[in-house]
Amino acid sequence: MTFRALLVEEDAEGRKSASVKSLEDADLPEGEVTVAVEYSTLNYKDGLCLGSGGGLVRKYPHVPGIDFAGTVEASTDDRYRPGDKVVLTGWRVGEAHWGGYAEKARVRADWLVPLPEGLTTRAAMAVGTAGLTAMLAIMALEDHGLTPSKGEVLVTGAAGGVGSVATAALANLGYTVAAVTGRPEQEGYLKGLGAARIVPREDLAETVKRPLESETWAGCVDAVGGAMLARVLGQMKYGASVAAVGLAGGAALPATVVPFLLRGVNLLGIDSVMQPYENRVRAWARVARDVPQDKLEAMVQPATLADLPDLGAAILKGGVRGRVVVDVRA
Repeated sequence: MTFRALLVEEDAEGRKSASVKSLEDADLPEGEVTVAVEYSTLNYKDGLCLGSGGGLVRKYPHVPGIDFAGTVEASTDDRYRPGDKVVLTGWRVGEAHWGGYAEKARVRADWLVPLPEGLTTRAAMAVGTAGLTAMLAIMALEDHGLTPSKGEVLVTGAAGGVGSVATAALANLGYTVAAVTGRPEQEGYLKGLGAARIVPREDLAETVKRPLESETWAGCVDAVGGAMLARVLGQMKYGASVAAVGLAGGAALPATVVPFLLRGVNLLGIDSVMQPYENRVRAWARVARDVPQDKLEAMVQPATLADLPDLGAAILKGGVRGRVVVDVRA
């Protein structure tokens, strides 16, 4: 049996190239479960793996794709049977292990989650790692006391994948969302997702000498990091929390400890790659319940395997809005 896959290869000079190739089942890596992949998606990590590798890919040839959803074709693990619908995100699949940019994938059973009731495989990939991360961030903020009555919630990098899902889910849950973007043309898109107002990126792009500013935000989902995160920490309300999910603005944090000491601000780190199974199931159930399907569809840009090399380059330059959903069979 053969199947199509987007294969990244490396030549003798270390140059990488990606193209759609025909592979055989025997080419698949080891694992207990073989999945007939239906949809995948595009994340920043995928852009790296499609190009230079970004230090994430261990050996070539390689099939990227850190997310996928599809139907179990074969399983040696009792938890999954042929015909079961499943989702995979994280666990370094698509990096150290062949991923979802193929019509078939073989993975460890521990890495899979049953497709939650109420979601199709396509909708699951409209969510993907970005949306799952957004929901984990919202859950963490709520676990630390955030409620809609406490005030505005800030979402930075709001037009990106994580930010788009966070904006839509928070608005659907009754929160007042302030969306930060450096792309003024995305105002209509963000308000369509439920943002109550738009905050220009330049308003938060620079640190200030004062460690504390006016108490403004009841919570924050931050996909930017860097100077913007440092600035936002000084604007949080007493006892409020920031869920840090990304570093689009840099890994350094030019901040002081004053917001933590004088306002009891919490900085919550959100990782989706190694999340325990139980928390993944909880988050996917929340996604199915709390992310409105019409808003999810408004984020989607459809794509095929052949489109991915160009889209991978674009996402690394901040040129992709919302969520790319890849029909690997097209």
